[in-house]
Amino acid sequence: MIRYPAFDPPEYIDWQPDPEVLDQFRDTIQNNPERSEVIRALEAGQLLALYEGLVRNRLHDVALKRWVKQGVISKAWLGTGEEAATIGPVLALDKTIWSDGLSTDFVAPMIRNAGACHEMGMPVADMLRGYLGTADSPTRGRDLHIGSFTRGVLAPISHVADIMTVVTGVAMSFKLKHEPRVALTWIGDGSTKSGPFHESMNLAAVQRLPLVVIIQDNKVALGTRLDQHHRGSFAAWMDGYGVEGAAFDGNNVLDAYAAARLAADACRSGRGPVLLIADTFRMGGHATHDEREARATFDSTLFEHWGKRDPIGLYEAWLIEQSIDLEKGVAAERSDELLRRNAEALRRLEERVASDVEQAAQEALASKRGNMPCPESAAEGVYSEAAVPSLP
Repeated sequence: MIRYPAFDPPEYIDWQPDPEVLDQFRDTIQNNPERSEVIRALEAGQLLALYEGLVRNRLHDVALKRWVKQGVISKAWLGTGEEAATIGPVLALDKTIWSDGLSTDFVAPMIRNAGACHEMGMPVADMLRGYLGTADSPTRGRDLHIGSFTRGVLAPISHVADIMTVVTGVAMSFKLKHEPRVALTWIGDGSTKSGPFHESMNLAAVQRLPLVVIIQDNKVALGTRLDQHHRGSFAAWMDGYGVEGAAFDGNNVLDAYAAARLAADACRSGRGPVLLIADTFRMGGHATHDEREARATFDSTLFEHWGKRDPIGLYEAWLIEQSIDLEKGVAAERSDELLRRNAEALRRLEERVASDVEQAAQEALASKRGNMPCPESAAEGVYSEAAVPSLP
């Protein structure tokens, strides 16, 4: 993938696959028989879709960071380095349109899981309009926490763990209607300490709801390191709630996909909820305004460690070397020529996605220039007309 010195973390600028880390990537997807079987069943088109989702997620964040540097917006909440923990699970879900006109499965992302929005079908231009507060943004300019219920995306809630109560209710509705649908959400390692998380997780467990919960363990809660607010292992929490679950490599999109796919299958068979732990790291601050604080919070060796584990770079290196002709979508004998063709296929895919994201950014900026909300619309959608009493 092309690197952007003005926007990428310094560890990503001259990124090259570390042989030892790449071996670990390979071992991760081979050492778990169940997950390995899921991964082997993926066709070339599905493998490319995972790569495309990762690239789109990264370029969406690059577009936001560029706007911050240009003064278009004041700050942005990015998921750089954590893309695989979002893209893998979303692509493992069933996005077929249900009989009620909605997506079969639902997701409830945090703000830095923005990749869930575009992989569930939301236009990137609408996502960027959310940051600009335009009248044609998903919230009509009211909030940058965006979603699309018709596309199966519940908008995030600023009080982060409170989304657990909502998505648990969604999963409850699936069970009551006897529908084979699954709800999936992410929760930060810090937000797991809140009451709504525990209450919702307990209710989901007791009611056996079709809910997949991913604890996104990125080692920090705002500016508080994991060791300052957490003891023990999240892996022990499955027994505490009496649910199934497992950890996965949050920087390995294939491991993330397989873990979520198996979790969703378990929920559909009545064995939910499932608690997953994504081991990952945020290569930046809580938002773009505190990048320096993020660097001061951890030793530089930790950024170096996770910098070698760029989820896009690792997957790209793995994908190129496979015995699959990515352009033709068929099995092929490995050769230098095949490696060259696969690398070229990924380059063209990235070029197309980059063009799409740039066009989306220009569309959003055009909305900012000519389609901002008028003050008179502030109360629209806030009160029901039927609930407003008539004045004498």
